[in-house]
Amino acid sequence: MADQASSSITISAPADKVLGVIADIPSYPEWTGQIKSAEVLEAGTAGKPKRAKFVMDAGVLKDEYTLEYDWRADGVDWHLVGKSTVQKSQVGSYTLADKGSSTEVTYKLAVDIAMPMLGMFKRKAEKMIMDSALKELKKRVESL
Repeated sequence: MADQASSSITISAPADKVLGVIADIPSYPEWTGQIKSAEVLEAGTAGKPKRAKFVMDAGVLKDEYTLEYDWRADGVDWHLVGKSTVQKSQVGSYTLADKGSSTEVTYKLAVDIAMPMLGMFKRKAEKMIMDSALKELKKRVESL
């Protein structure tokens, strides 16, 4: 399994609003730079997605993949299911800590890619993915 990277950000909104944006997977292409399409394949409890399919285009890195979700009161865990041309595995989570008028969001991600990559480049790519995802999430939540 790949090493797990972690990053956090504080968003000026309550946790339920942040979790609502995370759960609204079909809207990801509107506010994330790399996700070109996102489709819920199966709904889970409370109407939150159980499985979703994504098409990613990050320039030289393009992929289609499906994630399965496990929702918690304080966030969500996910993992790669099925086939991906780029990834061997993906395990991630968002954990939300409600701070009243703001929420601390911690993003953890472990991706094992199918092509060889030096460790330092892989860690740099993971950090860029996480920082970008957190900044895009913050911007989206705070703009609603």
